Amino acid sequence: MPEALIALGSNVGDRLAFLRKAVGVLAEIVCVRALSAIYETAPMYVTDQPPYLNAAIRIDTNLSPMALLTKLKEIERLVGRHDGRRYGPREIDLDLVGYGALAYRYSDAKKLWLQVPHPRTPERRFVLEPLADIAPEYVLPGLDRVDRLLRQTEGDAETVRRIDDALFPI
Repeated sequence: MPEALIALGSNVGDRLAFLRKAVGVLAEIVCVRALSAIYETAPMYVTDQPPYLNAAIRIDTNLSPMALLTKLKEIERLVGRHDGRRYGPREIDLDLVGYGALAYRYSDAKKLWLQVPHPRTPERRFVLEPLADIAPEYVLPGLDRVDRLLRQTEGDAETVRRIDDALFPI
């Protein structure tokens, strides 16, 4: 069964409740293998918004990358995400960051729908820090291991702060 890595983020409303609800719904359709700690992070790209809570999960799934992306978008809507400006505030954001050893790209004539590994992962400490909790040795195809990518973002360390040891009490 393929393994996948999903990054989660929320910076509107009850951020922790949104993260937990998204993972709970996702756990009904995939096998959740690991949950990261929770991190509070400064917003990136559009900085005039509240801080984010970020986390990551490692799953096993029989869904294809596109089918998994479709489910993630459905879960975002179910949890309460409203469409807004790109990189703007959001109730929940679920990104498919990695899918096994697969480098995958799906687009049509109008839009790139999915690229795995997520192309901006190497610049996003708010994604790499939680991923390093659960999959430091994971190789993002065409990039590097998660732990090595994280070391390359050392200058951004002040923008990411660990605030809790677990997304769910175990």
